[in-house]
Amino acid sequence: MLNPRWLQTFCSLVEIGSFTRTAEQLFMTQSGVSQHVRKLEDQLGVELLTREHKAFSLTEAGRRLYIDGRALLVSLENLQVSVGEDPSHEGEVRIMSPGSVGLSLFPQLLDLQVDHPKLVIDYRFAPNDDIEAAVAKDAIDIGLMTRPPERPEIRGELLGEEPLLLVMPVEYAPTWQNLMTLGFIDHPDGHYHARKLLGENFEEFESTHQLAKRGFSNQIGLILEPVSRGLGFTVLPRYAVEAFPNPAAIASYPLAKPVSEPLFLVGQVRKQPPRRVDTIADEIRKLGELNSPSLANGHHGHSPE
Repeated sequence: MLNPRWLQTFCSLVEIGSFTRTAEQLFMTQSGVSQHVRKLEDQLGVELLTREHKAFSLTEAGRRLYIDGRALLVSLENLQVSVGEDPSHEGEVRIMSPGSVGLSLFPQLLDLQVDHPKLVIDYRFAPNDDIEAAVAKDAIDIGLMTRPPERPEIRGELLGEEPLLLVMPVEYAPTWQNLMTLGFIDHPDGHYHARKLLGENFEEFESTHQLAKRGFSNQIGLILEPVSRGLGFTVLPRYAVEAFPNPAAIASYPLAKPVSEPLFLVGQVRKQPPRRVDTIADEIRKLGELNSPSLANGHHGHSPE
């Protein structure tokens, strides 16, 4: 493998045209410049220069080495710059989160990508366990979880809390009798969310088995569709409710005893993230207006008559 320093000396000599001035420019001695050229010739087994007293001319091998060698040196310089650079708005950032917060966050990150087209957002929805495993395996850069991480190699930063909301067809008030009449629209976290919110607010609630099942969807963006058509009620985090495209057809309530889920930003403890990941993390922290009052009080949508 060619020594880059010898090659740099040789290319500089060709461009400057003088051993004396090359030595001055490279802060070397003339014998040092000659020695680098000799070492290249010995390694390649060819003469690179035809020496004529203090002057010289390139051999054919020397000409080819200069052309290809200069290109190689430029490539090495560019590599050093690119490795040393750490742009804040360029490159891919891999993210996972629960569906509800993703419905709100993903469009915001796409807005950021529109402003910075060299930024690439790879966003996936997943449950907590899958998110934590992906961070541990370095399959993603950062994740959002609704519980603190359990693995010691994963750090968790509490961003805030995401309220759970009772969501009903717009014409229904949030009474136990109406819940029993309507029945439950289930989803992957449906029973868990219902137990937390209904158990705190209805004396009649004992278990989700009391609720007649009226439907199920594992697509976060479709869970509220049957609710909007009067087919049942459900319990969802606030962000999923805010993202529903037909808010006039539903009414949502935090109820008298509000219940929330924590939201953690997670990543590897020992990994220093690149600046583009820090950029996305800062954007996610802006979502930490998690306690903003948009849905913290009252209902969302029209009031029941």
